[in-house]
Amino acid sequence: MKLSHLTKDIPVVGGNVPLQTDVGGISYDSRKVNPGDAFFCIAGSETDGLNYAGDAVKSGAVCCICERAPGEDIPHILVEDARKAMALAAARFYGEPGKKLKVIGITGTNGKTTTAAMTARLINFCLGAKVGVIGTTGAYYGENCIDVERTTPESVDLQRILCIMYEAGCEFAVMEVSSHGLCLDRVYGIPFFCGIFTNLTEDHLDFHGTMDAYAAAKAKLFSMCQSSVINADDAYGGVMKECAAGRVFEYSAKCAGDLRAENISHSDGNTEFTACLKNERYNVRVGIPGMFTVYNALAAMSAALLAGGDFKSVCRGMNGCGGVPGRAETVRAGQDFNIIIDYAHTPDALENIIGAMRDTARGRIITLFGCGGDREREKRPIMGAIACRMSDFVVVTSDNPRTEEPHDIIVEILSGMKYTDTPYTVIPDRRQAICHALDLAKPGDTVIVAGKGHETYQILGKTKIHFDEREIIKEHLGRK
Repeated sequence: MKLSHLTKDIPVVGGNVPLQTDVGGISYDSRKVNPGDAFFCIAGSETDGLNYAGDAVKSGAVCCICERAPGEDIPHILVEDARKAMALAAARFYGEPGKKLKVIGITGTNGKTTTAAMTARLINFCLGAKVGVIGTTGAYYGENCIDVERTTPESVDLQRILCIMYEAGCEFAVMEVSSHGLCLDRVYGIPFFCGIFTNLTEDHLDFHGTMDAYAAAKAKLFSMCQSSVINADDAYGGVMKECAAGRVFEYSAKCAGDLRAENISHSDGNTEFTACLKNERYNVRVGIPGMFTVYNALAAMSAALLAGGDFKSVCRGMNGCGGVPGRAETVRAGQDFNIIIDYAHTPDALENIIGAMRDTARGRIITLFGCGGDREREKRPIMGAIACRMSDFVVVTSDNPRTEEPHDIIVEILSGMKYTDTPYTVIPDRRQAICHALDLAKPGDTVIVAGKGHETYQILGKTKIHFDEREIIKEHLGRK
C-alpha cells in the first residue's frame, strides 16, 4: 500500500518522505517492527515512541509518523494527532473491517464481559449470525481465540482482529470498550452499530481524576453509535443519553424503560424475571445469581432486539444462559460448600457479588479479597468496609500488588475495617490465603475468592507469574 493511500484521510502537516513510498505494515512498538513498516510514534504513560524512531528505522521502518520531527536524518511525516492518525491508518490498511461488520461496543464499570458474552449468544441464537467477541478474556470467534493484552486492544491490533473476524465470516463483532480505550483513541473512527452502557461506579480515578471525567470518557462511545442501549436506572445514564448520536433504547428494573424486568427472584444459583416489551411479557431464567445478572441480561437482550431479533426469540435465547470464566464462576471439586471466583475489584462489584451469594446462601459467607497496586487507593478502605459489613468472615490478602508493597496496600484496606465486629484475618500470600479460606469452610458455607476472576497470573513488581486460582483450589482440596 502506498503511503499516500494509507494517509488519505489524515491531515499531513510536514515531513521528508515521498507519499508514493510503499508501506508493508503498521507498527507502534519498535521491538516488533518489520522491514517496510510505517512506525507510529505514540506517547505512552511511561515513554514516548518518538524516542525509538531511530531504532524503528534500523529495523527496517520506511517511515515514522509522528507529531514532532524525530530528526532530519530519520524518514518521517508529521500529523496533528498521532493516535487518531494511527487508528485511521490501521482501519484503511486492514480494509475498513469496522464498516463491514456490525460492531457493538459495551462500556461501563462492571458487567462488560458477561454482557458481551450474552449479547453474542443471543445474536447467534436469534439471527443465526456468526459473532466475534473482543474483551478482557481475549478475542474469540467460533472455536478460535486470539490473546489480547488489553480489554480494548490498541487500534492497530483491534483493526487486525476485526479483519480476521470478517474474513472468517463474522457478521457482528461485540467488544468491550474501556474508558482508557476511548481516551486513547483506540476505537477512533469505528462507526459502531450499537453502544451499550452498563453502569458507572468508582474506578480508574488514578487515570481520570474525577467521576465526571470518567463519565465523560465513557460517554464518547455513544457519539460514535447508530443506536445506544442505556441503563435507565444508573445515575449516569442521563450523561450517556445526552451524548447519544442516534436512537436511544433504555432498559430498567425500576422505572419505565423500553425493556423492563419485573417479578425478579433469585434461587439455587439462578435469576428469574419477567421481561416486558410494550404489551409483550415473557418469563426468563438465567443461570447466574444476583441482581447484576438482571441488568446484564436486559442490556444484552436490548442489543439483540436492535440487531433484529424478535422478542420471544430473544427471551428464549436468554433462558438457561450461563456465565463466563471468572464472573460468579462456581468451582466444584467434590466439596460440601460453595466456591465462587469473581473478578470483583471495585466497591460496587464486591458488594454485588457478596449480595448475590447472600441471597441464596445456606451457611456463612467467607470473602477473600485484596486490592491491586499502582491503582486508585481511595477504594481500598471502602472495599474493606463492604467486605466486613456483608460477610461472616473476611480474609484480606494481595491481588496484583505490582510495584507497591503488599503490606502497605493491606494497611489501607484495614483502615476501613476498624470498627467492625466481623472476624477477619490477614494473609498477604494469596495462595496461603486461599487455602486458609477453604479450610475455614463448613458444609453449606460459601467462599468468595474475589478480585482476579479469569486471570491466570499475578503481577509482582513488573513480573507476571503463573497463578491460577482454580488450580490452587483443586490442588488444595485434593490433598484434603
